[in-house]
Amino acid sequence: MKCMRLLVAAAVAAIGLAAGPAAMAQAPEKTKVVLGVGGKPLLYYLPLTIAERKGFFKAQGLDVEINDFGGGAKSLQALVGGSVDVVTGAYEHTIRMQAKGQDIRAVLELGRFPGIVLAVRKDLADKVKSAADFKGLKVGVTAPGSSTYLTAVYAMSKAGLKATDASFVGIGGGAGSVAAVKNAQVDAISHLDPVISKLEADGDIKVLVDTRTEEGTKGLFGGTNPAAVLYLKKEFADANPVTTQRLTNALYAALQWLAKATPAEVADAVPPEYLLGDRKLYEAAAKASLPSYSRTGVVTKEGMDSVYATLKQLDPEFKDVSVDLSKTFIDTFAKQAK
Repeated sequence: MKCMRLLVAAAVAAIGLAAGPAAMAQAPEKTKVVLGVGGKPLLYYLPLTIAERKGFFKAQGLDVEINDFGGGAKSLQALVGGSVDVVTGAYEHTIRMQAKGQDIRAVLELGRFPGIVLAVRKDLADKVKSAADFKGLKVGVTAPGSSTYLTAVYAMSKAGLKATDASFVGIGGGAGSVAAVKNAQVDAISHLDPVISKLEADGDIKVLVDTRTEEGTKGLFGGTNPAAVLYLKKEFADANPVTTQRLTNALYAALQWLAKATPAEVADAVPPEYLLGDRKLYEAAAKASLPSYSRTGVVTKEGMDSVYATLKQLDPEFKDVSVDLSKTFIDTFAKQAK
């Protein structure tokens, strides 16, 4: 019987119906799934926390073990190395890995705007007016190579600077990143909520670039720019189409919940330590971030092109490389999510 189920699952995947009703009629191929993330307390990954805390994974018959790494680049490394099955991380990682010949694809968009903010310590605000003034500064990011790093480098490149013109310091995604600014371990920061809202409220930073909004995102990137996605190796989706659909369903349910949630409901749902000791501040950060979450779960062609153009400008490795963007996202799982 087990053999027959596996044969049916393989046939479904082969004809491109992995996300369809036939697949959902079956039991998941894997009920225990290891998921990697880089900075889970950040609002960038709020849909993951909601799926976990609201029991959406369990409702899909899945036991999801979440491994939280210091940044998105580290969770990607864990996927490549085989220590996690899937990752919630930046969409740009799928393009980067396709360019390297590794078939890693997104299956669900979680964030349609990056939600990343570039800011400078308040005591340096008179000297640092924009990313053009980052030369010689220490810039705090979740981890070198992460989306926070890339956003800072992109803003610098638009201003005529190179990545090597500043020093980048990995400060993680929790309370330690707040302390890094308060203790002057970094001069500027490229980071996410609730860290940014906490530093703003305490008067520690001045915001220079804000991609929590559509206006700010288009101001920096010239268009929409998909952020966090659920991504995996294509071979995992092929071998585990039902499990992949169930994972997608759970996170899609979280997106639907967030589309109707109030900031207070979000604060009630997350672990107390995520509030950084200030519930009202967290609610304000959640309010600022709620518009950034995907409504459909589908990465648009415009968004793909925007991220690809960013990488083309930033990374010399992309100069003579052509990536088929259709291979960075499998849309059937998101379209069949329920």
